[in-house]
Amino acid sequence: MKKRSLAIVCSAILAMGALAGCGSNAQETTAASAETTAAKAADGTAAAETETQEEAAEDLSGSISMVGSTSMEKFANALSEVFMEKYPNVTVQAEFVGSGAGIEAVNNGSADIGNSSRNLTDEEKAEGIAENIVAIDGIAVVVDPANTAADLTKQQLTDIYSGAVTNWSEVGGSDSPIVVVGREAGSGTRSAFEEILGLEDACAYSSELDSTGAVMARVASTPGAIGYVSLDVLDDTVKALNLEGVEPTAENIKSGSYFLSRPFVMATKGEISEQNELVQALFDFVYSDEGDQVIQAVGLISTR
Repeated sequence: MKKRSLAIVCSAILAMGALAGCGSNAQETTAASAETTAAKAADGTAAAETETQEEAAEDLSGSISMVGSTSMEKFANALSEVFMEKYPNVTVQAEFVGSGAGIEAVNNGSADIGNSSRNLTDEEKAEGIAENIVAIDGIAVVVDPANTAADLTKQQLTDIYSGAVTNWSEVGGSDSPIVVVGREAGSGTRSAFEEILGLEDACAYSSELDSTGAVMARVASTPGAIGYVSLDVLDDTVKALNLEGVEPTAENIKSGSYFLSRPFVMATKGEISEQNELVQALFDFVYSDEGDQVIQAVGLISTR
């Protein structure tokens, strides 16, 4: 009788254990099912978002025209290429003829965007042109690779470009004449450079060239030459000088320790919100994470 009772108790315990196990398996099955459902929902949402983005890209079509700064050529070309990959039915046309010409083009309606490598003047803003700063660029002071000078103070740089100093021996270099190279009137780089040094229309140039590339080539091939170019175009054909002991790098420009820097502006006639959907889409892209990647890839500093 005792044995039979014990067997009954053991059977009951086993049955309860089995039931508990079933409950656990059921809970696990339910949780797994819920996770699967959530995953499917997330996949569906992502797919829907991708489909919406693709539809938006297909719907957006037409042409955007940009005119202006030669210093912004590298950035503008990179931006156009990536944007057109994202929106295959949109064409972005860019022309590089100088900041002043770009602002004039957007003002008279012959371009959607005027690229300017300087701030807009009060007069330009008064005409209804919006200053849309998209990045910050440093201006590098460059010399031919054989030049022994390594660093200039702001005053020394000012004296060189004003004509007060004409020999490298006066500023720590070898005994050789200084050949002062600059940009043409209307250049955003020239305007920013002269404004920072307080030398508006007062520089003693030996040569005034019409593009950043021309300045690089002239300085690289001319002993004793000095010039100024956009930081993002620097290469080993020239030597960049430190200014006030500070190297021309993006980090130093961000910190404010390197004094030669200027904005890259994509000017519009009226605010961005007043532009057509293509131009608005381009600015949305510029100010997005994707736009930041383009800005940083060409050596510029994001404004975000």
